[in-house]
Amino acid sequence: MSVLIPALLIVGALTVLNLLLTLGVVKRLREHTELLAVPGGPGGAPAAVEVGTEIGTFSAETVDGERLTDADLGDDTVVAFFSPTCAPCKAKLPKFVEYAAGLPTGPAGALAVVVGEPEESSAFVSRLSAVARTVQESRGGELAEAFQARAFPTVLRVGRPADRLAVTANRVALTPAARARVAA
Repeated sequence: MSVLIPALLIVGALTVLNLLLTLGVVKRLREHTELLAVPGGPGGAPAAVEVGTEIGTFSAETVDGERLTDADLGDDTVVAFFSPTCAPCKAKLPKFVEYAAGLPTGPAGALAVVVGEPEESSAFVSRLSAVARTVQESRGGELAEAFQARAFPTVLRVGRPADRLAVTANRVALTPAARARVAA
């Protein structure tokens, strides 16, 4: 009997400690769930540019020396933002290159923006410049700001539904069937 009371006290203390630790874990999981529920993660930036978002004015120079402004983008232009430091960008790059190469409008129907330092962006730029008008810019560049692109890769379709350049699709399927729908 003399051993039973201390044993029950130890089991009770361990139960209370376990309960406190479990409550702490539950609280932490709720915090993480809330962070993950915010589009774009802890920074709160949207992961995708919303359909209907108006594109700000911009003026940039392509890697080929062509001056490019928001007025130069027509209906159904596909705009893609890539970063050479992002693994999903490396996976999506070949699909975008194949898609853009098959556009009936040629390079005029696609704009590729490579966000990063010039030395690390060169491989992306060389692949993209053959099939799309390509701009290389540093983080926080004019095009990324005008399009409100915060995540990479971002592939958008833009048009002029109300005489103002706006996003008409924020999830562009990079397949031949999707390209055929654009051409029709």
